[in-house]
Amino acid sequence: MINEGGIFFMKQAINPIIYSDFPDPDVICVNNAFYMVSTTMHFMPCCVILKSYNLVDWEIINYVNPFHDENQSTKLQDNNGIYAKGMWAACIRYHNGLFYILFIANDTGKTYLFTSDDINGEWKKSEIQGFYHDASLLFDDDKRVFIVYGNSEIHLTELKSDLSGPKKDGINKIIIRDEKNKVNLGYEGSHIYKINGNYYIFLIHWPKNNFRTQACFMAKEIDGQWSGKDVLCADLDNWNNGLAQGGIVQTPNKKWYAILFQDHGAIGRIPVLIPVNWQDDFPVFESSQEKLKTFEVEDFNPSYKYEPLFTNDFTYLDKNGNEKLKLQWQFNHIPETSFVKFQNNQFEITTSSICKNLCLAQNTLTQRTFGPKCSAQVQVDFSQINDGDFTGIGVLQGDYAFIAATKNNGKNQIVIATRKSEQELYKIGQVDKDEVQIIWQTQIQENKIIFRENFDFSLNADFVGFEYKNISSENWNKIDFRKKLKFGLDHFTGARIALFYYSTKITGGKSIFSNFKFIKE
Repeated sequence: MINEGGIFFMKQAINPIIYSDFPDPDVICVNNAFYMVSTTMHFMPCCVILKSYNLVDWEIINYVNPFHDENQSTKLQDNNGIYAKGMWAACIRYHNGLFYILFIANDTGKTYLFTSDDINGEWKKSEIQGFYHDASLLFDDDKRVFIVYGNSEIHLTELKSDLSGPKKDGINKIIIRDEKNKVNLGYEGSHIYKINGNYYIFLIHWPKNNFRTQACFMAKEIDGQWSGKDVLCADLDNWNNGLAQGGIVQTPNKKWYAILFQDHGAIGRIPVLIPVNWQDDFPVFESSQEKLKTFEVEDFNPSYKYEPLFTNDFTYLDKNGNEKLKLQWQFNHIPETSFVKFQNNQFEITTSSICKNLCLAQNTLTQRTFGPKCSAQVQVDFSQINDGDFTGIGVLQGDYAFIAATKNNGKNQIVIATRKSEQELYKIGQVDKDEVQIIWQTQIQENKIIFRENFDFSLNADFVGFEYKNISSENWNKIDFRKKLKFGLDHFTGARIALFYYSTKITGGKSIFSNFKFIKE
Protein backbone atom coordinates (compact mmCIF):
# COMPACT_ATOMS: atom_id res chain seq x y z
CA MET A 1 0.00 0.00 0.00
CA ILE A 2 1.11 3.61 -0.68
CA ASN A 3 0.23 6.75 1.25
CA GLU A 4 1.05 10.40 0.55
CA GLY A 5 4.45 10.08 2.15
CA GLY A 6 5.46 7.00 0.18
CA ILE A 7 5.42 3.28 0.84
CA PHE A 8 4.39 1.82 4.18
CA PHE A 9 4.22 -1.79 5.25
CA MET A 10 1.65 -4.06 6.79
CA LYS A 11 1.93 -5.95 10.07
CA GLN A 12 -0.17 -8.89 11.20
CA ALA A 13 -1.99 -8.24 14.47
CA ILE A 14 -2.82 -11.27 16.61
CA ASN A 15 -4.88 -10.73 19.74
CA PRO A 16 -4.07 -10.38 22.51
CA ILE A 17 -1.37 -7.98 21.37
CA ILE A 18 0.35 -8.24 24.78
CA TYR A 19 -0.27 -11.38 26.85
CA SER A 20 0.52 -9.64 30.12
CA ASP A 21 -0.92 -7.27 32.72
CA PHE A 22 -1.22 -3.83 31.10
CA PRO A 23 -4.71 -2.72 32.21
CA ASP A 24 -6.70 0.49 31.61
CA PRO A 25 -4.85 1.45 28.41
CA ASP A 26 -5.02 4.91 26.90
CA VAL A 27 -3.26 5.62 23.61
CA ILE A 28 -2.36 8.59 21.41
CA CYS A 29 -0.58 9.06 18.08
CA VAL A 30 2.05 11.79 17.68
CA ASN A 31 3.59 11.98 14.22
CA ASN A 32 4.09 8.31 13.27
CA ALA A 33 4.47 6.96 16.80
CA PHE A 34 1.87 5.59 19.21
CA TYR A 35 2.18 6.07 22.97
CA MET A 36 0.24 4.09 25.56
CA VAL A 37 -0.08 4.38 29.34
CA SER A 38 -1.29 1.70 31.74
CA THR A 39 -2.16 1.34 35.42
CA THR A 40 0.67 0.24 37.73
CA MET A 41 -1.02 0.83 41.13
CA HIS A 42 1.43 0.13 43.98
CA PHE A 43 4.41 -0.73 41.78
CA MET A 44 7.17 1.86 41.51
CA PRO A 45 8.20 3.77 39.46
CA CYS A 46 4.58 4.50 38.58
CA CYS A 47 2.54 4.83 35.38
CA VAL A 48 4.33 2.93 32.64
CA ILE A 49 4.64 4.53 29.18
CA LEU A 50 4.98 2.35 26.08
CA LYS A 51 5.76 3.12 22.44
CA SER A 52 4.87 1.49 19.13
CA TYR A 53 4.88 2.22 15.43
CA ASN A 54 2.23 -0.35 14.52
CA LEU A 55 -0.05 -0.79 17.58
CA VAL A 56 1.08 -4.43 17.85
CA ASP A 57 4.73 -4.36 18.94
CA TRP A 58 5.36 -2.31 22.07
CA GLU A 59 8.30 -1.38 24.27
CA ILE A 60 8.52 0.38 27.63
CA ILE A 61 10.17 3.79 27.23
CA ASN A 62 9.56 5.63 30.51
CA TYR A 63 7.53 6.21 33.66
CA VAL A 64 5.99 9.54 34.53
CA ASN A 65 7.79 9.88 37.83
CA PRO A 66 9.68 7.71 40.29
CA PHE A 67 6.59 7.95 42.56
CA HIS A 68 3.43 10.02 42.98
CA ASP A 69 3.97 10.75 46.70
CA GLU A 70 6.57 9.49 49.15
CA ASN A 71 5.33 8.47 52.59
CA GLN A 72 5.34 5.50 54.96
CA SER A 73 2.56 3.73 53.04
CA THR A 74 4.06 4.12 49.57
CA LYS A 75 7.40 2.94 51.00
CA LEU A 76 5.74 -0.07 52.72
CA GLN A 77 7.07 1.12 56.08
CA ASP A 78 3.68 0.99 57.79
CA ASN A 79 3.21 -2.81 57.64
CA ASN A 80 0.29 -2.19 55.29
CA GLY A 81 1.31 -0.49 52.05
CA ILE A 82 -0.93 0.74 49.24
CA TYR A 83 -2.01 -2.52 47.62
CA ALA A 84 -4.66 -2.06 44.89
CA LYS A 85 -4.41 1.68 45.42
CA GLY A 86 -1.72 3.95 44.03
CA MET A 87 -2.25 5.21 40.48
CA TRP A 88 -5.33 4.17 38.49
CA ALA A 89 -6.44 4.52 34.87
CA ALA A 90 -4.20 7.22 33.45
CA CYS A 91 -5.11 9.51 30.57
CA ILE A 92 -2.48 10.59 28.04
CA ARG A 93 -2.86 13.57 25.70
CA TYR A 94 -0.65 15.71 23.46
CA HIS A 95 -1.47 19.40 23.05
CA ASN A 96 0.54 22.37 21.74
CA GLY A 97 3.88 20.57 22.01
CA LEU A 98 3.30 19.14 25.49
CA PHE A 99 2.49 15.63 26.66
CA TYR A 100 -0.05 15.42 29.49
CA ILE A 101 -0.62 12.42 31.75
CA LEU A 102 -3.38 12.52 34.33
CA PHE A 103 -4.34 9.99 37.01
CA ILE A 104 -5.74 9.70 40.50
CA ALA A 105 -4.07 7.87 43.37
CA ASN A 106 -6.46 6.00 45.62
CA ASP A 107 -4.05 6.03 48.57
CA THR A 108 -3.61 9.82 48.73
CA GLY A 109 -7.03 10.80 47.35
CA LYS A 110 -5.40 13.24 44.94
CA THR A 111 -5.47 13.89 41.20
CA TYR A 112 -2.03 14.23 39.63
CA LEU A 113 -1.06 15.92 36.38
CA PHE A 114 2.31 15.35 34.73
CA THR A 115 3.63 17.36 31.77
CA SER A 116 6.68 17.06 29.56
CA ASP A 117 7.85 18.25 26.16
CA ASP A 118 9.86 15.01 25.86
CA ILE A 119 8.01 11.77 26.49
CA ASN A 120 11.34 10.06 27.12
CA GLY A 121 12.51 12.72 29.54
CA GLU A 122 11.63 14.19 32.91
CA TRP A 123 8.04 14.97 33.91
CA LYS A 124 6.78 17.94 35.90
CA LYS A 125 4.26 17.01 38.59
CA SER A 126 1.31 19.12 39.72
CA GLU A 127 -2.14 18.50 41.17
CA ILE A 128 -5.65 19.23 39.99
CA GLN A 129 -7.93 20.29 42.82
CA GLY A 130 -10.48 17.53 43.36
CA PHE A 131 -10.64 13.76 42.90
CA TYR A 132 -11.72 12.51 39.46
CA HIS A 133 -12.31 8.76 39.12
CA ASP A 134 -11.09 7.26 35.80
CA ALA A 135 -10.67 10.73 34.33
CA SER A 136 -10.07 11.85 30.75
CA LEU A 137 -8.94 15.25 29.43
CA LEU A 138 -10.21 17.17 26.42
CA PHE A 139 -8.48 20.24 25.00
CA ASP A 140 -11.18 21.86 22.87
CA ASP A 141 -10.64 24.00 19.79
CA ASP A 142 -11.73 27.17 21.63
CA LYS A 143 -8.93 26.72 24.22
CA ARG A 144 -11.33 25.45 26.88
CA VAL A 145 -10.28 22.36 28.83
CA PHE A 146 -12.63 19.70 30.20
CA ILE A 147 -12.33 16.64 32.41
CA VAL A 148 -14.78 13.73 32.25
CA TYR A 149 -14.93 11.22 35.10
CA GLY A 150 -17.07 9.17 37.47
CA ASN A 151 -18.73 5.82 38.10
CA SER A 152 -22.38 5.19 37.15
CA GLU A 153 -22.81 8.96 36.99
CA ILE A 154 -20.42 10.50 34.47
CA HIS A 155 -19.47 14.10 35.19
CA LEU A 156 -18.26 16.81 32.85
CA THR A 157 -16.25 19.59 34.50
CA GLU A 158 -14.61 22.59 32.88
CA LEU A 159 -11.11 23.30 34.18
CA LYS A 160 -9.11 26.48 34.56
CA SER A 161 -6.73 27.18 31.71
CA ASP A 162 -3.78 26.12 33.89
CA LEU A 163 -5.60 22.86 34.79
CA SER A 164 -5.19 23.56 38.51
CA GLY A 165 -8.86 22.97 39.30
CA PRO A 166 -12.47 23.57 38.24
CA LYS A 167 -13.19 26.83 36.45
CA LYS A 168 -15.45 29.19 38.36
CA ASP A 169 -18.85 29.39 36.63
CA GLY A 170 -17.66 26.79 34.08
CA ILE A 171 -19.60 23.69 33.03
CA ASN A 172 -19.94 21.23 35.90
CA LYS A 173 -22.70 18.67 35.58
CA ILE A 174 -23.66 15.03 35.24
CA ILE A 175 -24.06 14.16 31.55
CA ILE A 176 -24.58 10.36 31.56
CA ARG A 177 -26.21 8.01 34.06
CA ASP A 178 -26.27 4.22 34.05
CA GLU A 179 -29.25 2.20 35.20
CA LYS A 180 -27.91 0.83 38.47
CA ASN A 181 -30.53 -1.89 38.79
CA LYS A 182 -29.46 -3.33 35.41
CA VAL A 183 -25.68 -3.50 35.87
CA ASN A 184 -23.05 -5.11 38.06
CA LEU A 185 -20.74 -2.19 37.28
CA GLY A 186 -21.95 1.23 36.16
CA TYR A 187 -20.34 3.36 33.49
CA GLU A 188 -16.71 4.28 34.20
CA GLY A 189 -13.33 4.33 32.45
CA SER A 190 -14.07 7.55 30.57
CA HIS A 191 -12.19 8.45 27.37
CA ILE A 192 -13.31 11.68 25.69
CA TYR A 193 -12.48 12.92 22.17
CA LYS A 194 -13.53 15.55 19.67
CA ILE A 195 -13.72 14.03 16.19
CA ASN A 196 -14.93 15.88 13.09
CA GLY A 197 -16.67 18.48 15.25
CA ASN A 198 -18.57 15.95 17.41
CA TYR A 199 -17.81 14.92 20.99
CA TYR A 200 -17.46 11.25 21.97
CA ILE A 201 -17.10 9.51 25.33
CA PHE A 202 -16.15 5.83 25.51
CA LEU A 203 -17.03 3.94 28.69
CA ILE A 204 -17.04 0.47 30.20
CA HIS A 205 -19.96 -1.05 32.09
CA TRP A 206 -21.06 -4.52 33.07
CA PRO A 207 -24.70 -5.32 32.36
CA LYS A 208 -26.21 -8.10 34.43
CA ASN A 209 -26.09 -11.54 32.79
CA ASN A 210 -23.54 -10.38 30.22
CA PHE A 211 -19.87 -9.55 29.63
CA ARG A 212 -18.11 -6.35 30.50
CA THR A 213 -19.16 -4.11 27.65
CA GLN A 214 -17.83 -1.07 25.80
CA ALA A 215 -20.25 1.84 25.28
CA CYS A 216 -20.06 5.14 23.42
CA PHE A 217 -21.99 8.40 23.84
CA MET A 218 -21.97 11.35 21.45
CA ALA A 219 -22.96 15.02 21.57
CA LYS A 220 -22.80 17.70 18.91
CA GLU A 221 -22.05 20.36 21.52
CA ILE A 222 -19.96 19.91 24.64
CA ASP A 223 -22.83 21.24 26.75
CA GLY A 224 -25.49 19.53 24.66
CA GLN A 225 -27.48 16.32 24.93
CA TRP A 226 -25.43 13.12 25.14
CA SER A 227 -26.87 9.94 23.64
CA GLY A 228 -25.30 6.57 23.06
CA LYS A 229 -25.35 2.81 23.24
CA ASP A 230 -23.20 -0.29 23.69
CA VAL A 231 -20.71 -0.68 20.85
CA LEU A 232 -18.93 -3.92 21.75
CA CYS A 233 -20.05 -6.93 23.78
CA ALA A 234 -17.74 -9.77 22.77
CA ASP A 235 -15.55 -12.52 24.19
CA LEU A 236 -12.17 -13.64 22.84
CA ASP A 237 -10.66 -17.15 22.99
CA ASN A 238 -13.50 -18.49 25.18
CA TRP A 239 -12.40 -16.71 28.34
CA ASN A 240 -16.00 -15.68 29.02
CA ASN A 241 -14.78 -12.15 29.72
CA GLY A 242 -15.67 -9.11 27.67
CA LEU A 243 -13.37 -6.67 25.89
CA ALA A 244 -13.78 -3.19 27.34
CA GLN A 245 -12.22 -0.06 28.86
CA GLY A 246 -9.65 1.79 26.86
CA GLY A 247 -9.07 4.46 24.27
CA ILE A 248 -9.32 4.85 20.51
CA VAL A 249 -6.66 6.23 18.21
CA GLN A 250 -6.39 7.32 14.59
CA THR A 251 -3.35 6.23 12.59
CA PRO A 252 -1.44 8.52 10.22
CA ASN A 253 -3.28 6.68 7.44
CA LYS A 254 -6.64 7.82 8.88
CA LYS A 255 -7.67 4.39 10.17
CA TRP A 256 -9.14 3.92 13.64
CA TYR A 257 -8.46 1.33 16.32
CA ALA A 258 -9.35 0.76 19.96
CA ILE A 259 -7.06 -0.72 22.59
CA LEU A 260 -9.18 -2.30 25.32
CA PHE A 261 -8.40 -4.99 27.88
CA GLN A 262 -9.75 -8.42 28.73
CA ASP A 263 -9.59 -10.12 32.14
CA HIS A 264 -7.41 -13.21 31.79
CA GLY A 265 -7.38 -14.78 35.22
CA ALA A 266 -4.25 -14.71 37.35
CA ILE A 267 -2.02 -13.09 34.73
CA GLY A 268 -4.19 -9.98 34.92
CA ARG A 269 -5.89 -7.70 32.41
CA ILE A 270 -4.35 -7.88 28.96
CA PRO A 271 -4.59 -5.47 25.99
CA VAL A 272 -6.42 -6.28 22.76
CA LEU A 273 -6.47 -4.27 19.53
CA ILE A 274 -9.80 -3.79 17.76
CA PRO A 275 -10.50 -2.20 14.35
CA VAL A 276 -13.04 0.62 14.47
CA ASN A 277 -15.04 1.96 11.53
CA TRP A 278 -17.57 4.79 11.34
CA GLN A 279 -21.16 4.86 10.16
CA ASP A 280 -23.36 7.96 10.35
CA ASP A 281 -20.80 9.69 12.60
CA PHE A 282 -20.85 6.83 15.12
CA PRO A 283 -18.14 4.23 15.81
CA VAL A 284 -18.63 0.60 14.80
CA PHE A 285 -16.33 -1.85 16.61
CA GLU A 286 -15.29 -5.08 14.91
CA SER A 287 -16.97 -7.94 16.77
CA SER A 288 -16.60 -11.11 14.68
CA GLN A 289 -14.33 -13.67 16.36
CA GLU A 290 -12.37 -14.34 13.18
CA LYS A 291 -11.61 -10.67 12.52
CA LEU A 292 -10.94 -9.95 16.20
CA LYS A 293 -8.31 -12.68 16.40
CA THR A 294 -6.09 -11.66 13.49
CA PHE A 295 -5.97 -8.84 10.96
CA GLU A 296 -3.48 -6.50 9.30
CA VAL A 297 -2.39 -3.06 10.48
CA GLU A 298 -0.02 -0.51 9.03
CA ASP A 299 3.57 -0.41 10.27
CA PHE A 300 4.97 3.11 10.11
CA ASN A 301 8.54 2.11 11.02
CA PRO A 302 9.05 -1.53 10.01
CA SER A 303 12.83 -1.49 10.55
CA TYR A 304 12.50 -0.39 14.20
CA LYS A 305 13.92 -2.86 16.74
CA TYR A 306 11.79 -3.06 19.89
CA GLU A 307 13.22 -3.69 23.32
CA PRO A 308 11.37 -6.77 24.68
CA LEU A 309 8.81 -6.24 27.42
CA PHE A 310 10.73 -8.71 29.59
CA THR A 311 14.46 -8.91 30.29
CA ASN A 312 17.23 -11.09 31.69
CA ASP A 313 19.27 -8.11 32.84
CA PHE A 314 18.87 -5.98 35.94
CA THR A 315 20.63 -2.90 34.63
CA TYR A 316 21.90 -1.03 31.59
CA LEU A 317 24.38 1.77 31.07
CA ASP A 318 22.88 5.15 30.20
CA LYS A 319 24.51 7.61 27.79
CA ASN A 320 26.69 8.90 30.64
CA GLY A 321 27.89 5.43 31.59
CA ASN A 322 25.75 5.21 34.74
CA GLU A 323 24.21 1.86 35.68
CA LYS A 324 20.40 2.14 35.73
CA LEU A 325 17.60 -0.32 36.48
CA LYS A 326 16.06 -1.64 33.28
CA LEU A 327 12.56 -0.39 32.64
CA GLN A 328 11.01 -3.87 32.64
CA TRP A 329 11.57 -4.04 36.40
CA GLN A 330 9.53 -2.29 39.09
CA PHE A 331 9.75 -2.39 42.85
CA ASN A 332 6.79 -3.42 44.95
CA HIS A 333 6.30 0.03 46.54
CA ILE A 334 9.06 2.67 46.75
CA PRO A 335 12.41 1.07 47.60
CA GLU A 336 14.73 2.12 50.36
CA THR A 337 17.63 2.93 48.10
CA SER A 338 20.25 2.70 50.86
CA PHE A 339 19.37 -0.98 51.33
CA VAL A 340 19.46 -2.09 47.67
CA LYS A 341 22.40 -2.18 45.32
CA PHE A 342 22.89 -2.93 41.63
CA GLN A 343 26.38 -3.69 40.45
CA ASN A 344 27.78 -5.83 37.63
CA ASN A 345 24.26 -6.92 36.76
CA GLN A 346 23.64 -8.24 40.28
CA PHE A 347 20.88 -7.21 42.66
CA GLU A 348 21.65 -7.03 46.36
CA ILE A 349 19.22 -6.49 49.27
CA THR A 350 20.04 -5.82 52.91
CA THR A 351 17.12 -6.12 55.33
CA SER A 352 16.20 -3.08 57.41
CA SER A 353 12.92 -4.16 59.03
CA ILE A 354 11.08 -7.17 60.41
CA CYS A 355 8.00 -8.61 58.68
CA LYS A 356 6.05 -11.86 58.35
CA ASN A 357 5.50 -12.57 54.67
CA LEU A 358 6.27 -11.76 51.06
CA CYS A 359 3.61 -9.06 50.70
CA LEU A 360 5.09 -7.06 53.56
CA ALA A 361 8.70 -7.40 52.38
CA GLN A 362 10.32 -4.11 51.41
CA ASN A 363 12.55 -3.68 48.36
CA THR A 364 11.04 -6.57 46.44
CA LEU A 365 11.96 -6.39 42.75
CA THR A 366 9.27 -7.48 40.30
CA GLN A 367 8.75 -8.19 36.61
CA ARG A 368 5.56 -9.06 34.77
CA THR A 369 4.72 -12.60 33.76
CA PHE A 370 3.73 -13.41 30.16
CA GLY A 371 1.32 -15.98 28.82
CA PRO A 372 0.36 -18.46 27.98
CA LYS A 373 3.44 -20.00 29.66
CA CYS A 374 6.68 -18.63 31.02
CA SER A 375 9.44 -19.39 33.52
CA ALA A 376 11.95 -17.42 35.55
CA GLN A 377 15.11 -18.52 37.29
CA VAL A 378 17.74 -16.80 39.39
CA GLN A 379 20.86 -17.64 41.36
CA VAL A 380 20.73 -16.61 45.02
CA ASP A 381 23.76 -16.17 47.26
CA PHE A 382 22.36 -16.44 50.79
CA SER A 383 25.63 -16.94 52.65
CA GLN A 384 25.06 -13.73 54.63
CA ILE A 385 21.45 -14.20 55.76
CA ASN A 386 20.41 -14.58 59.41
CA ASP A 387 18.23 -17.08 61.24
CA GLY A 388 14.58 -16.59 60.32
CA ASP A 389 15.34 -14.86 57.01
CA PHE A 390 13.70 -15.86 53.71
CA THR A 391 15.13 -15.04 50.29
CA GLY A 392 14.26 -16.35 46.86
CA ILE A 393 11.86 -16.06 43.96
CA GLY A 394 8.09 -15.98 44.17
CA VAL A 395 4.85 -15.09 42.52
CA LEU A 396 3.54 -11.84 43.96
CA GLN A 397 -0.23 -11.63 44.29
CA GLY A 398 -2.49 -11.54 47.31
CA ASP A 399 -2.49 -15.35 47.39
CA TYR A 400 1.27 -15.56 46.89
CA ALA A 401 3.74 -18.45 46.80
CA PHE A 402 7.53 -18.72 46.73
CA ILE A 403 10.60 -20.93 46.84
CA ALA A 404 13.30 -19.60 49.13
CA ALA A 405 16.41 -20.24 51.12
CA THR A 406 16.12 -19.81 54.86
CA LYS A 407 18.25 -20.46 57.93
CA ASN A 408 16.90 -22.30 60.97
CA ASN A 409 19.14 -22.69 64.03
CA GLY A 410 22.14 -22.07 61.83
CA LYS A 411 21.19 -24.72 59.26
CA ASN A 412 20.41 -23.92 55.63
CA GLN A 413 17.05 -24.95 54.24
CA ILE A 414 15.04 -24.62 51.07
CA VAL A 415 11.32 -24.10 51.54
CA ILE A 416 8.21 -23.62 49.47
CA ALA A 417 5.67 -21.37 51.17
CA THR A 418 2.28 -19.86 50.42
CA ARG A 419 -0.22 -17.55 51.99
CA LYS A 420 -1.58 -19.00 55.22
CA SER A 421 -4.47 -16.64 55.81
CA GLU A 422 -8.01 -17.16 54.53
CA GLN A 423 -8.61 -13.42 54.35
CA GLU A 424 -10.90 -12.11 51.65
CA LEU A 425 -9.08 -11.67 48.32
CA TYR A 426 -11.80 -9.55 46.79
CA LYS A 427 -11.62 -6.47 48.97
CA ILE A 428 -9.50 -3.60 47.66
CA GLY A 429 -6.48 -2.98 49.85
CA GLN A 430 -6.91 -6.06 52.05
CA VAL A 431 -3.44 -6.94 53.38
CA ASP A 432 -2.33 -10.34 54.65
CA LYS A 433 -0.32 -9.95 57.88
CA ASP A 434 0.06 -13.60 58.88
CA GLU A 435 3.19 -15.71 58.78
CA VAL A 436 3.67 -17.89 55.74
CA GLN A 437 2.55 -21.49 55.50
CA ILE A 438 5.48 -23.84 54.80
CA ILE A 439 4.38 -26.46 52.27
CA TRP A 440 7.69 -28.26 51.71
CA GLN A 441 11.22 -28.06 53.08
CA THR A 442 14.61 -29.73 52.86
CA GLN A 443 18.06 -29.11 54.36
CA ILE A 444 21.05 -28.26 52.19
CA GLN A 445 24.74 -27.53 52.72
CA GLU A 446 25.26 -24.99 49.97
CA ASN A 447 25.16 -21.19 50.36
CA LYS A 448 24.29 -20.57 46.71
CA ILE A 449 21.37 -22.09 44.83
CA ILE A 450 19.42 -21.58 41.60
CA PHE A 451 15.64 -21.30 41.92
CA ARG A 452 13.11 -21.56 39.13
CA GLU A 453 9.36 -21.00 38.89
CA ASN A 454 7.22 -22.21 35.99
CA PHE A 455 3.92 -20.52 35.12
CA ASP A 456 0.96 -21.77 33.11
CA PHE A 457 -1.67 -19.13 32.34
CA SER A 458 -3.56 -21.17 29.75
CA LEU A 459 -7.35 -21.17 29.86
CA ASN A 460 -8.51 -22.81 33.13
CA ALA A 461 -4.90 -23.43 34.26
CA ASP A 462 -3.40 -20.54 36.31
CA PHE A 463 -0.75 -22.30 38.36
CA VAL A 464 2.93 -22.09 39.25
CA GLY A 465 5.41 -24.85 40.11
CA PHE A 466 8.89 -24.63 41.60
CA GLU A 467 12.26 -26.33 41.24
CA TYR A 468 15.88 -25.76 42.25
CA LYS A 469 19.40 -26.98 41.51
CA ASN A 470 22.98 -26.55 42.68
CA ILE A 471 25.00 -24.05 40.66
CA SER A 472 27.29 -26.85 39.43
CA SER A 473 24.47 -29.23 38.51
CA GLU A 474 22.71 -29.70 35.18
CA ASN A 475 19.66 -31.37 36.72
CA TRP A 476 16.71 -29.63 38.36
CA ASN A 477 15.08 -30.89 41.54
CA LYS A 478 11.39 -30.52 40.81
CA ILE A 479 8.99 -30.39 43.76
CA ASP A 480 5.65 -32.14 43.45
CA PHE A 481 3.59 -29.07 44.24
CA ARG A 482 1.58 -26.68 42.08
CA LYS A 483 0.06 -23.51 43.45
CA LYS A 484 -3.26 -22.40 42.00
CA LEU A 485 -3.05 -18.68 41.27
CA LYS A 486 -5.85 -16.18 41.70
CA PHE A 487 -6.51 -12.60 40.58
CA GLY A 488 -7.96 -10.72 43.53
CA LEU A 489 -8.98 -7.16 44.27
CA ASP A 490 -6.70 -7.10 47.30
CA HIS A 491 -3.81 -6.42 44.91
CA PHE A 492 -5.80 -5.82 41.70
CA THR A 493 -2.76 -6.72 39.57
CA GLY A 494 -1.59 -9.71 37.58
CA ALA A 495 0.88 -12.28 38.85
CA ARG A 496 4.41 -10.88 39.08
CA ILE A 497 7.81 -12.51 39.34
CA ALA A 498 9.26 -11.34 42.66
CA LEU A 499 12.87 -11.38 43.87
CA PHE A 500 12.69 -10.83 47.60
CA TYR A 501 14.43 -10.96 50.96
CA TYR A 502 12.90 -10.37 54.37
CA SER A 503 13.76 -10.97 58.02
CA THR A 504 11.49 -12.31 60.75
CA LYS A 505 13.89 -12.02 63.73
CA ILE A 506 16.84 -9.66 63.21
CA THR A 507 17.78 -7.27 60.42
CA GLY A 508 21.05 -6.61 58.62
CA GLY A 509 21.50 -9.75 56.56
CA LYS A 510 22.29 -9.66 52.87
CA SER A 511 21.10 -11.58 49.82
CA ILE A 512 22.59 -11.36 46.32
CA PHE A 513 20.68 -12.23 43.13
CA SER A 514 22.45 -12.92 39.85
CA ASN A 515 22.10 -14.73 36.52
CA PHE A 516 18.41 -13.99 36.21
CA LYS A 517 16.77 -15.62 33.19
CA PHE A 518 13.27 -15.16 31.81
CA ILE A 519 11.93 -17.85 29.48
CA LYS A 520 8.79 -17.22 27.43
CA GLU A 521 7.20 -20.26 25.81
